[in-house]
Amino acid sequence: MLELRQDLYDAIVAHARRDHPDEACGVIAGPAGSDRPERFIAMDNAERSPTFYRFDAMEQFRVWKAMDERDEEPVVIYHSHTATEAYPSRTDISLASEPGAHYVLVSTRDEETVELRSFRIVDGEVTEEPVRVT
Repeated sequence: MLELRQDLYDAIVAHARRDHPDEACGVIAGPAGSDRPERFIAMDNAERSPTFYRFDAMEQFRVWKAMDERDEEPVVIYHSHTATEAYPSRTDISLASEPGAHYVLVSTRDEETVELRSFRIVDGEVTEEPVRVT
């Protein structure tokens, strides 16, 4: 189960809506080994695409380096889908490289409904998990 503070949930949704019609992406860092998301980090979608996202390599290097220096890790890796459900695509699954992370997807296909879901993706296996907002 992913436990997510309300302010972090709201930040993911706001970022996804702000970047629409392009996909939004980012991470939520937390203390290493804690599985506790604490620090929201919005990142740029280097693809600037409504159907694909990619972290900018230099930005990702800086963000991961800063997490390492703070003894943090990416607890949540999130991105949005602009026209489809909040479920990992084949591309999302093939690029998932943090087996300990919660992969959060939010769909912005409907302006009035929030569809946010969390998954674990390990060795190509996708498992949905409940999200508890506190």
